[in-house]
Amino acid sequence: MTDLSKEQAHSVKKSYLNILALFLGQEKLESRYLRCLLKWGFQLRLNPDDLKQANIDISHLQFSHPEEKMQKLEDIYHLVYMIYLDKVVEDVELEVAVIYAEKLGFRASVVSELFKSIATAAYDQRKPRDVKQEVMDFMKLHEA
Repeated sequence: MTDLSKEQAHSVKKSYLNILALFLGQEKLESRYLRCLLKWGFQLRLNPDDLKQANIDISHLQFSHPEEKMQKLEDIYHLVYMIYLDKVVEDVELEVAVIYAEKLGFRASVVSELFKSIATAAYDQRKPRDVKQEVMDFMKLHEA
């Protein structure tokens, strides 16, 4: 996460905790989803200080449905960022993305199109900082 400012890193971690809350709030959490969520937490270098700083007790973590469209778009961008942290896209990560995106009101097909768009960005010779704008523009076309 060295390419993120302190504020951006905090925002990504906040989105991660909301995704985590969604899955922890399910009656039954499949182990493959838990492994995916834990992997992202490790990759984000989430630590107890992050939870303390955010005043979060993990045992009372609750999903918060973003009301504003811009926040939904940011959350989707953060999800994409987490998936690409290790430069490997796993099927389970896409499943988690679809579940979360549908919870935010997006169709599953929109999510797959988004990932195609992001995956080809490197071949389109886009700068890494342009990817966020591409995600935002793409999601605005497919509003939730």
